[in-house]
Amino acid sequence: MAVRAGGIGAGGNIEGSALGDNSQVANISIGEQHFHQAPVTAEVVWPVEVGPVPALASAFQPRSMLRERIDKAHKGSGTVVLTHVLSGGGGVGKTQLAAAYATDALAQNTDVVVWAAATEAQQVITQYAQAAARIGLPGVDGREPEADARALLEWLAITSRRWLVVLDDITDPTALSQWWPASRTGTGWVLATTRLNDARMTGGGRARINIDVYTPDEAHGYLHARLTGEGMTHLLDDHTSALAEALGHLPLALSHAAAYMINEELTCTAYLNLITNQTTRLQHVLPETADAEGYGRQITATLLLSLSAVQASDTTGLAIPALSLTALLDPAGHPHSLWTTPPLLTYLTSHYTPATDPTAPTSPAAAEQAHTALRLLHRYALLTCDTQTEPRAIRLHALTARAVRENIPDPELSSLTAVAADALLHIWPDPDQPYTDLTAVLRANTDALAEHSRNLLWHPHAHPVLHRAGNSLLHAGLAASATAYWQHAATNSERLLGEDHPDTLTARNNLAASYGQAGRIDEAIGLLERVVVDHERVLGEDQPDTLTSRGNLAASYRQAGRIDEAIGLLKRVIAECERVLGEDHPHTLTARGHLAVSYRQAGRIDEAIGLLKRVIADDERVLGADHPDTLTSRGHLAVFYRQAGRIDEAVGLLERVVADQERVLGADHPHALTARNNLAVFYRQAGRIDEAVGLLERVVADHERLLGHQHPDTAAVRTLLVTWQQGAR
Repeated sequence: MAVRAGGIGAGGNIEGSALGDNSQVANISIGEQHFHQAPVTAEVVWPVEVGPVPALASAFQPRSMLRERIDKAHKGSGTVVLTHVLSGGGGVGKTQLAAAYATDALAQNTDVVVWAAATEAQQVITQYAQAAARIGLPGVDGREPEADARALLEWLAITSRRWLVVLDDITDPTALSQWWPASRTGTGWVLATTRLNDARMTGGGRARINIDVYTPDEAHGYLHARLTGEGMTHLLDDHTSALAEALGHLPLALSHAAAYMINEELTCTAYLNLITNQTTRLQHVLPETADAEGYGRQITATLLLSLSAVQASDTTGLAIPALSLTALLDPAGHPHSLWTTPPLLTYLTSHYTPATDPTAPTSPAAAEQAHTALRLLHRYALLTCDTQTEPRAIRLHALTARAVRENIPDPELSSLTAVAADALLHIWPDPDQPYTDLTAVLRANTDALAEHSRNLLWHPHAHPVLHRAGNSLLHAGLAASATAYWQHAATNSERLLGEDHPDTLTARNNLAASYGQAGRIDEAIGLLERVVVDHERVLGEDQPDTLTSRGNLAASYRQAGRIDEAIGLLKRVIAECERVLGEDHPHTLTARGHLAVSYRQAGRIDEAIGLLKRVIADDERVLGADHPDTLTSRGHLAVFYRQAGRIDEAVGLLERVVADQERVLGADHPHALTARNNLAVFYRQAGRIDEAVGLLERVVADHERLLGHQHPDTAAVRTLLVTWQQGAR
């Protein structure tokens, strides 16, 4: 908006009046300050806009939830200092959000709106000086910009006029320390934007507001509005939301993607296939030519804009290796404890270059240096390092990770992959069932590492972390996920290592185990019979993996009701395990447990109870009283007692098992769910009908919540509950 220089605004004794002759000079008193009024030609036209304020992007999303949070913080700020810092990574829309507030301020006739690019202090000084001149402050003559800028700050502090100052993209808080406006009258507001998560940004009463990506609804709404506005509604399809998710709901990426789709007339599905192709580079699918809003940079440059500042501030040489390693893991986060592991610290040591003496021999990197590097990256918004959110303490945006990965040299990628896998394995608990949140995060990071490392985890053989992740799914009772995992692993191993490679045989054995856990017994038996033959041929009769596959086959025979075959094979497996592995080896204990269950299924209940008591004693001694295998054996013994008519003993033992499983494994673990279901049955058999019905009601609710209303197990327990309720009535 055009503004004519002229009289002083609110806060002075003369407001909106012409000063007469162009050469006239007046001394005006404002509070305790005395200003020399520069020659003026006309009165000020309000509102005054200095900037100008950037235009809002096409299909701009109002981000109502975020603005509500900012408005709440603004209204609760008091009347002394009203300054809020919008902090976030590249491309999240900080500048656009500030521009929306500035646009609204102008529409609401806010008296002064100053928009200043703030990457350098001189830019801010220049805009302040220009604003001071347009307002016509006393003594402002354009000859000394710093003096003019200070005059503006003095006026802003005491004026009763409403004002908004936006400091966009602060990169050096120290340089701007003396240029933060304040309002003693409470009529002004400062909005700053920055990538920095730096404590200096929140000094002097300033409040930080973290800005993240669009919500899923906002991202979907943006694509819909942008394409519709261009008459390209036909490009929207069933994969619009999936495309927004693949772009991490990042406003900048969505803007580039929409422009590219419009230019090339690509549907959401077609573009999604393009963006998710790991061989396609970001500069191709989000090119500079798709910068329809004039942001001025290709997206990779925008995402990694702070990298040079990080390198300049890094006194250890660890920041870039840390960022590269993080880029190979799950963007949703990995444990901070990963950065205390020997494999990772050994790797960082090779990059550790203390700034105090670059020529000195490399010192071993410590966990403290690793944390310092992570916090430096956090400060420049390249990743998030927040130990309060463990086990997802270290996070970064998926597109930032991709931009980093595309710049990792192949030799370095191989080293990083091995280090990350070793570090994940190092912090993986064994057994892992009690640590449900941590193991879920470790599995997700293993999957991400496998996806981003171009099959390096399979050379020269399958890295043990791949087996640990798949077995974790089996131990957690996640049969469907375990089946999908081991099918993929078996296919990869056959393709990369060969059909007879030991890792391929292991993957097939575990796939068969997942079939058995999912109730696909015939498939499990068919595959295991082939695996046993292959193990014997390739590895030998007495090799531990061969014994494991035989034990799994025997367990599958039992599940299929082929009890005599199961018992015969298990006796052979136990004898071989005792001879090859020892009587106390976990494989030996597992085989004995399977034999006890087979005895019970064959009606040999006394033999089953006797053998299982021995197994429990061995489990407690070798594995521990709270080991998941120990708890499973105790649960089996309770079932054996019930079958033997020892119902009071069965109830008492199973009550303890339920409590222990909920404590150790969590109330939602499949084993805990099964134990509660069994306990309800035991209560009913013991005549404790009300307790039985109440517990089964909880079991039904848990099944519906965890498995869904249509799951066969849910339907079975629901039918059982109806039967019991009718019987009780």
